[in-house]
Amino acid sequence: MADRMAGKVAFITGAARGQGRGHALRLAAEGADIIAVDRCADVDSVAPIYSMATEDDLAETVRGVEQLGRRIVARVADVRDFDALQAAFDAGVAELGRADIVIANAGIVTFAPTWEFTAEQWREMIDINLTGVFHTAKAAIPTLIEQGDGGCLLFTSSIGGSKGLQNTGHYVAAKHGVVGLMRTLANELAPHSIRVNTIHPTNVQTAMIQHRGFYEVFSEPGAEPTFENAVPGMRALNALPTPAVEVSDVSNAVAFLASDEARFVTGATFPVDAGALIK
Repeated sequence: MADRMAGKVAFITGAARGQGRGHALRLAAEGADIIAVDRCADVDSVAPIYSMATEDDLAETVRGVEQLGRRIVARVADVRDFDALQAAFDAGVAELGRADIVIANAGIVTFAPTWEFTAEQWREMIDINLTGVFHTAKAAIPTLIEQGDGGCLLFTSSIGGSKGLQNTGHYVAAKHGVVGLMRTLANELAPHSIRVNTIHPTNVQTAMIQHRGFYEVFSEPGAEPTFENAVPGMRALNALPTPAVEVSDVSNAVAFLASDEARFVTGATFPVDAGALIK
């Protein structure tokens, strides 16, 4: 279906690597042009655990989209900075002509028992993973309404947006908040034929989980925090026998939900979770 996104433009945050880059490349392969945004700098509360994307990573996303024959406008902006995010979105629309798909994907994660998080860790988590989603939606919605021909908002939530997960209380709170925001916007925007959904992955093989801090959470106490030692704990999250899904698995869901094949799907919490949320 190389042309099912033909003529459409997707605005994607956290687009420099990981899921954001995967979504950009998948939608570009199906005909979409891309507005790509990323902070491209470390976040204070996350820096001791893993590094964030860089401007070189964002440039690689640009190269990938252009190699697919699509146009891309890439800007460095922090989703916490609404004015910068709005400017990035406006620059993309000015060059590409419109916006149709909004993917609020930027996010972080850190780990500790909830009562041990510092005020800074809590604030940065909520500011990026929840307020950043609000900013992304707020920047784009007036244009989608003004265009008058519908559109699609997709928010990256998590299995942590549907259940409690130990050692990630601030992350779980933010991801549950994203679901509430989605449900409200789905009702508010339905008269404009703008659909709003959340995507709920289990562990995804990206830099966000490929580090010692993540492996330590899932390894047995006293064991060396390696991927191999974390695999049994990671697999225990899921009903299907896998420790994690691939970026392409999530991008497949994005491509479906953003397409006209899902034209009557709104207000949905869409799992890509290997059965982690089976009740």
